[in-house]
Amino acid sequence: MKILITGASGFIGSRLATKLTEKGHSVIGLVHNNKIKNPAIETISVDLTNANFTIPNEKFDVVFHLAAATPMEKNKKTIKKVNFDGTVNLFNQIKDKTNFLVYVSGLGVFGDPGNIVIDEKTPLNPHTDYTKIRLEAQQYLETKCKNNSIHLSVVYLGEVYGNGGWFTSQIVNRLKKESFRMPKSGEYYRCLVHVDDVVNSLIAIAENKVHDESFIITDSNPVLFKDFINFTSDKLGVKHPGSIPTFLANTVLGGDFVKLLTTSLKTSNKKILKLYGFQYPSYKEGIESVISEIK
Repeated sequence: MKILITGASGFIGSRLATKLTEKGHSVIGLVHNNKIKNPAIETISVDLTNANFTIPNEKFDVVFHLAAATPMEKNKKTIKKVNFDGTVNLFNQIKDKTNFLVYVSGLGVFGDPGNIVIDEKTPLNPHTDYTKIRLEAQQYLETKCKNNSIHLSVVYLGEVYGNGGWFTSQIVNRLKKESFRMPKSGEYYRCLVHVDDVVNSLIAIAENKVHDESFIITDSNPVLFKDFINFTSDKLGVKHPGSIPTFLANTVLGGDFVKLLTTSLKTSNKKILKLYGFQYPSYKEGIESVISEIK
C-alpha cells in the first residue's frame, strides 16, 4: 500500500511508519520540525497550520492523521490552530488523493461518563476546551468525507506508553528524580495501551480496509492511576511518589490537562480485539517490557 502519515516523527507516528515499511508498504511521512533518519521513509517537512502547504500529487491507499497538539499545550489558540485548522488544511490537500482516512483521537472526547464502561457506542461528550476542539475536527472530517465519498475510520487512544514520549519524560525520569506528584492522590481509573499495540492495531485497520468504523484502542485492564505509577516505581526500584493538591497541579500543568488526567475512565476493547490480539493485555506486562528496555 501507499500510505501518508501526519506526525510521522512523533512517538506513535515514527513507530507506525517504521513498522509499515518493514511490512513492505510505501510510506510518506509529514513532519514539522523533527526529522526521520530511516531512509526507507520518504519525509516531507510541512506546517499543517499553513493552508498553502503541499504534498505530492499521488494516490494514497490510506492516510493516517496523527499530528496534533497535546493536552499539555495551554494556549487555546495554538490548540485550535493545530488540531482544527491543521485538520481542515490536511483534508483540502488529500480530498482528491485518497478514499480512506484514519483519524487518531483520544478518550477525552467521551468526557466524564461516570461509572459506566465506555465502548464505541457511548455518546461523545467532551468536557474540556481541548477535547471539544478534537471533536470539532472529527465532526468536520465526518461531514467532508461523506460529501467527498471518502471512507473515514476514527480511533480513540488511551494513554499510550512505551520507551520514549511522555512516559519517559514525564514519569520515568521524574520518578527517578523524586519530582513526580499525583493530582488527587491518583484515585481515578485510566486506560493504558503499549505503543506497539497501538501501531499494530492501526496497521490492522488499514490492511483489512476497515472503513467507516470507530475503535477504542486500550488494553483490557483499566487501572487506578496510583497503582500504575506505584507499579512503575517498583520496577524502577524507586520510592512511591506523593500527591499534589489539584489547585497546584492546575497551576503547573493547566486546568484542562489535569481535568482530563483525573477523570475516571473504564473502557471495553472488545471491538479492536476482534481485529488484533494485543501483545500486552495489561499495563503490568507492558511496563515490565518497557522498563527492561530502558534499563
